[in-house]
Amino acid sequence: MASAIAANRLELLQIADAVARDKSIDKQVVLTAMEEAMQRAAKAHYGTENDIKVDIDPKTGETHVSRYLHVVELVENDKTEISLADARKRNPDAQIGDIIAETLPPVDFNRINAQNAKQVIVQKVRDAERERQYDEYKDRIGEVVHGVVKRSEFGSVVVDLGKAEGVVRRDEMIPRESFRAGDRIRAYIYDVRRETRGPQIFLSRSHPQFMVRLFAQEVPEIYDGVIEIRAVARDPGSRAKIAVISKDSSIDPVGACVGMRGVRVQAVVQELQGERIDIIPWSNEAATFIVNALAPAEVTKVVLDEDTHRVEVVVPDEQLSLGIGRRGQNVRLASQLTGWQIDILTEAEESERRQKEFATRTALFMESLDVDETVAQLLASEGFASIEDVAYVDAGELAQIEAFDEDTANELQNRAIEFIEARNAALDDKRKELGVEDAVLEVEGVTAAMAVSLGEGGIKSLDDLAGSTTDDLLGYYETSKEKERVRVPGALEGFNLSSDDINAIIMKARVKMGWIEAEPEAAEEVLEDAPEEGAES
Repeated sequence: MASAIAANRLELLQIADAVARDKSIDKQVVLTAMEEAMQRAAKAHYGTENDIKVDIDPKTGETHVSRYLHVVELVENDKTEISLADARKRNPDAQIGDIIAETLPPVDFNRINAQNAKQVIVQKVRDAERERQYDEYKDRIGEVVHGVVKRSEFGSVVVDLGKAEGVVRRDEMIPRESFRAGDRIRAYIYDVRRETRGPQIFLSRSHPQFMVRLFAQEVPEIYDGVIEIRAVARDPGSRAKIAVISKDSSIDPVGACVGMRGVRVQAVVQELQGERIDIIPWSNEAATFIVNALAPAEVTKVVLDEDTHRVEVVVPDEQLSLGIGRRGQNVRLASQLTGWQIDILTEAEESERRQKEFATRTALFMESLDVDETVAQLLASEGFASIEDVAYVDAGELAQIEAFDEDTANELQNRAIEFIEARNAALDDKRKELGVEDAVLEVEGVTAAMAVSLGEGGIKSLDDLAGSTTDDLLGYYETSKEKERVRVPGALEGFNLSSDDINAIIMKARVKMGWIEAEPEAAEEVLEDAPEEGAES
């Protein structure tokens, strides 16, 4: 590099051209680095307090060294300032505040200056090269790239991508696969970051989207957008599930992905080290999609719970192991693919559970309504699950039950209402005994039983309820000294409430306290429910 600084003008431009081409950066970046190196050398020669600027003409290679002086009335530092009188000797039109450029003779580079210049240029070129790499790859996130393994570092693999290096960390590789220097590799760019050591291009072979991109390369219909991969779940190196749908009803999405004699899917399987891939049709119907996702297991019944986003799946007894899969793999991947929490039961287990539920409901009705076992069983078999169901259902529905008439239906409802009133009265007495304020019970969504639980949890006033958090009411996990997760129960944990339900109760309490204002929709509802002015109450 010392020879570069001492070169004549033509050689200077030739060197800048050569470095720019070799590093794939702009020639002006190299010239700017050379200017800064010369500027440092000039400051070292003339004094660091001088304001010196070096310019290299990009066309001729001619170097200009200038010292800038500020025109002032009173000179305090003659290295950076010049009086108006002296300035006008050089430029008759000079004014206070102007800058006079004084040309200085070129500096002869000694060994130390040349070495410093070399360091400056090398660093500037390296910085420019890093910036070019970042700009080139930051918009390529989501692409599959080819490269050559350069070396291994602590289990991670450094990949030469041509103009940059990427890294496949150990946790982003397919289990049990290994690469040696010189091996060709395909990987998915999932992140590009600026770091102090330069831009880091993070590659992955275990990312779900890596498999999606591989299918897009093997299946023209996916590349063209005719077939869409809607969801992916992977257990890298072992098994995967993809859900596909076709925008053209004449094209079978599963068959297109499999290919003639399985040639398309096998190409992807080979790249993924023999990973078994289940290709299933995607469906808008959650139940149908879940049944498809659990293939090859057969499903006889599906019960969805929209509130908790859980699904109960019933399979034949002999299909249980197939549905769950080895180490729970099949049901875990199906759950990831569909976004539903899947619970698998055998037909025998479901029958046993239903019998237990039936017996529990029968006992509840016998005790609460003071009826014999036959009547209680009739109610349970008709789908009544609680005393409230009996009390507030239309009397005509009760009367339609076999062996019931209108009088029996009315009597059952009266007994149910009496039971609820007695239970609520007992709960209210207990609430008052615990010291829970009436205002707590007035919050929409809070029942008498919930008020008692709140009191037992130390939440006795509207202020206490408004100041509570979701965790206070719903419960949470914490780590014990023995590093074990311990459940801390919430005051309303046993009421099957979601976090949204809990938040709604807390917000309504805060509105009552005046801490926050009611939502506009809620305020409008209040106005609509209020009696009109002058109307009879």
